[in-house]
Amino acid sequence: MTDTITEAPRTAAPGPAENVTTPHPVPSDPLDPPVLGVDGETFRLALGAHAAGVVVITAQTEGVPAGLTATSFSSVSLDPPLVSFYVDRHSTTWPLLRAADHFAVNILNGDQAELASRFARKGIDRFAEPTRWRPGPLGAPLLRDVSAHLICLPHQTAEVGDHILVVGLVAEAVANGPDRPLLYHRGRFGRFSGHA
Repeated sequence: MTDTITEAPRTAAPGPAENVTTPHPVPSDPLDPPVLGVDGETFRLALGAHAAGVVVITAQTEGVPAGLTATSFSSVSLDPPLVSFYVDRHSTTWPLLRAADHFAVNILNGDQAELASRFARKGIDRFAEPTRWRPGPLGAPLLRDVSAHLICLPHQTAEVGDHILVVGLVAEAVANGPDRPLLYHRGRFGRFSGHA
């Protein structure tokens, strides 16, 4: 069954008290690019309108497990099977993940908001109780009760703005069930509920 989208009725032009986006200034030279810009707070508010899936990236280096929560996870390619995520360049977990020869993507289900919050916190042992995990086939920690696991080999990294793009080649994928995914929207975690 497909969803339908109904367009909202058109209204009169906004009055002077309403927010109106003013056009950007026209460059003096037609060959100059337009001057564009957005302030950080407006940018964050706009991005907050986008709901994102939630994963925990895990790895193990010299017997030490490491992991972090990511909402920037995405599929990249089916052939070869590639996925990606972004990590802040100042992340203290990134050096441990970067040093590993593989990593796991743990796709969280709708009941794992506390687990997502735990792996986003600083200064704690993220793998201590109540976190439930086991070593995967190559050693990367696999979190229990997640919707799916992907075991990935490092494929490519690139610095993009204030983040690092990490692309992984998927070596193994396991879907654990039809659980509803965990989503992140407007600074909060929540469950997805599809239309009937």
